[in-house]
Amino acid sequence: MARAIAAQHPRVQLAGACVSRESVALGKSLGELFALPAETGGAVATVNKPADAIAHADVAIDFSLPAATPAYATACARAGCALVSGVTGLDAAATAALDEAAQRVAILHGRNMSLGVNLLALALRTVATHLSAADYDAEIHEWHHRSKRDAPSGTAWMLAEEIAAARGDPLDVPKADRAGQRRAGTIGMAVSRGGDVAGEHTVTFAGDGERLELTHRAGGRDGFARGAVLAARWLVGRPPGRYQMSDVLSL
Repeated sequence: MARAIAAQHPRVQLAGACVSRESVALGKSLGELFALPAETGGAVATVNKPADAIAHADVAIDFSLPAATPAYATACARAGCALVSGVTGLDAAATAALDEAAQRVAILHGRNMSLGVNLLALALRTVATHLSAADYDAEIHEWHHRSKRDAPSGTAWMLAEEIAAARGDPLDVPKADRAGQRRAGTIGMAVSRGGDVAGEHTVTFAGDGERLELTHRAGGRDGFARGAVLAARWLVGRPPGRYQMSDVLSL
């Protein structure tokens, strides 16, 4: 992400970088790690304390793990630093930490920062409004790399929530056991893991005699980085509170 920020957003200055205590990158400069010139943050050395990483920052971007979210949220709240979090699979403690921090600083949490995915979510609102659950079954299939930890993906849940909200129905997703007839009004989920797939999501509306499919494929992680930096730039100067990518894109 550091390379994408520096290359595509010259008006953004990297002020700090945080890694885990066990990381082989700890103590190394971003110039050494990503061949960044000094003027775009290449002289910045990685640290393992969030407070140190954001000491001179207006906004932080976190794509780490749910277990680290409370520490980042707390550090940002204390420092008056806005936070963009793209971490998925948050538990109750991590969510509560973001809520608490949002009382003091601007917090944007998005389960997918890609502009394409967020526009897909917008399209689903329109499609699901016109294709009712009574006539069209909704199915979501997501595919990610073999190392992804949460399943279904946070993006898949986000898309399912958009469909349910547009239809005015509660979110009802069948569990792994799909034996027997399809339960009416449910949103089906299928998960694939393998290879180095950055992310692929297909939403299908299947009716009698026709089927509509909408698909987003991520060819790499640069798209997520671009969206996160766009969100970070938008978040600077915003009042405390919780925000979403739909706010950034005015969707």
